[in-house]
Amino acid sequence: MNLLKSLATTSSMTLASRVLGFARDAIVARMFGATLATDAFNVAFKLPNLLRRIFAEGAFSQAFVPILAEYKNTQGEEATRIFISYIAGLLTLVLAVITVLGVIGAPVVLWLTAPGFANTPDKFNLTVQLLHITFPYIFLISLASLAGGILNTWNRFSVPAFAPTLLNVSQIFFATVVAPHMAQPIIALAWGVIVGGVLQLGYQLPHLKKIGMLVLPRLNLKDAGVWRVLKQMGPAIFSVSVGQISLLINTIFASWLVSGSISWMYYADRLMEFPTGVLGVALGTILLPSLAKAHASKDPEEYSKLLDWGLRLCLMLALPSAVALAVISGPLVSALFQYGRFGAHDALMTQYALIAYSAGLIGLIMVKILAPGFYARQNIKTPVKIAVVTLLLTQLMNLAFVWHLKHAGLSLAIGLGACCNASLLYYQLRRHGIFQPQPGWKAFFIKLLIAVVVMAAALYGALVLMPAWDIGNMPSRIARLAALVAVGLVAYFGMLGVLGFRPRDFSRNAVH
Repeated sequence: MNLLKSLATTSSMTLASRVLGFARDAIVARMFGATLATDAFNVAFKLPNLLRRIFAEGAFSQAFVPILAEYKNTQGEEATRIFISYIAGLLTLVLAVITVLGVIGAPVVLWLTAPGFANTPDKFNLTVQLLHITFPYIFLISLASLAGGILNTWNRFSVPAFAPTLLNVSQIFFATVVAPHMAQPIIALAWGVIVGGVLQLGYQLPHLKKIGMLVLPRLNLKDAGVWRVLKQMGPAIFSVSVGQISLLINTIFASWLVSGSISWMYYADRLMEFPTGVLGVALGTILLPSLAKAHASKDPEEYSKLLDWGLRLCLMLALPSAVALAVISGPLVSALFQYGRFGAHDALMTQYALIAYSAGLIGLIMVKILAPGFYARQNIKTPVKIAVVTLLLTQLMNLAFVWHLKHAGLSLAIGLGACCNASLLYYQLRRHGIFQPQPGWKAFFIKLLIAVVVMAAALYGALVLMPAWDIGNMPSRIARLAALVAVGLVAYFGMLGVLGFRPRDFSRNAVH
C-alpha cells in the first residue's frame, strides 16, 4: 500500500467533511449570528466534543491502535477478534456511565467549565438544556472512533475519514429544515449532533463486517490485552488532554469576556482546524499503524524513515498553510461567515483570532506527526512529561496575552503552546535516537521558504486587484475566494516544481 495515495484519499475525505463543516458554520452564522444562543450551543457541543478528543480519538486510539497492530501481526485473527470484543465491552460500559453522569450533572459541569455563564441566567439555563441533548454524543462518537481505529489498522482509512461528513449533513438538515419550526431554533442544532453521531457509528459497522472484525461487546476485566490498554490509557489521557484542557481554560477565560467572544474563537478555530484536520490528523492517522508495525517488526531504520517522510510532507504542506491563513484571513472570514446577523464587527474579531491561531499552526500540525513517534512504541510517559510543561507554559501565556489581546490572546497562547509541545517532542525523539533525519534537510527547507515567499507575494498581489470582501452574495464571494486560493496553490506548487520537487519523491509504501 502506498502511503502517499492513502494520505491523498484520507485527506480528500477529510476535505469533503471540512467543506461541509464550513457550509454548516456559514448557515449557523447567517441564521443565528454570534449571540447568547450560539455561545450556549458552542459550549454545549464543545464539552462532549472535548471528551471525545481526549478519550476516543486521543488517549484511547493511541493506547489501542499500537496494541491492536501487535495482535494483528503476531496473535492471529481469532485472538484479535476476542481482544476487540473485550475492549468494546469495557468501552461501552465506561461510556454509558460517563454519559449518565454528564446528563444528570449538566449544571455542575457547566458551572465548572464556563463559570461566567452563571452571571446570565438565560444563557446558563439554555446551555444546560442543550447539554442534556448533546452529552450522549460522547457515547456514540467514541464507539465510532473504536470502529475507525480498527479500520485504520486494516488500512481502510477512507471509511473513518468520510464518517464525519455525516455529522455535518445532519446538522445542516436540522438547521435549515427543523430549526425554523421550533420555539427555540438553537435546540435543533443539538438534535442534529445526536443524529449525526448515530449516522457515523452506523456507517462504519458494515465495513467492520467486511474485514471480519464486527464483534459483540463482551466484558472481561481479567484479559491481559485489556489491562495493557488501560495501563497505556492512564498517562495517554493526560498527554492528550493538554491541548483540550487549554481550550477548556480558554472557554473559562472567554466566558468572562464580552458576549460573542466564544463564538469568534469558535469560528476561527473551525478555519484553523481545516489544515489541521486535512494535513495533521490525516497524516497522523496514516502514520500510527505503520509506525506500530515497524516497531512490532523491530525495524528501527524503517521507523526513523517513516517519521522523516511524515515530517517532510507535513512541513511542505503546513508552512504555506500557516502563511496563507494569515494573509487571506479577512477574505476567508467574510466569504464564509459575514452574512445576516454575523456582521462586520463579528468578522473582524474572528479575523483577529484566526491570525493569532495561524502563528501556531505549524506546531499544531507537527504534534500530530511527532506524538505518534512515541505512541507507536507504547511510550506514553515522555509525551506526558512534555504535556505538563506545555500546559504550564500555555496558561502563563494566557495570563500574559488576554488582558491586552482579549480573545485573540487566548488563541495565540494555544498556538504558541503547541509549538513548544512540538519542539520538545522533536528534541526527545532525537535525544533518544528514535529519529535520525535523512540527508538533504537544509536544501529542502530553503526551497520551501522560497516557494512560500513567492506564494505570499502572489496572494498579496491578487488581493489588491479584488473588490471589498463584504460586497456580493455568498456564491460570488466563494468564487473569488476559490480564485484566490487557486492563485496561492499555483504559485506555491509551481515554484516547488521549478525547484525540482516531484510527487514521486514523496511516494512511500506502508509496513506490512
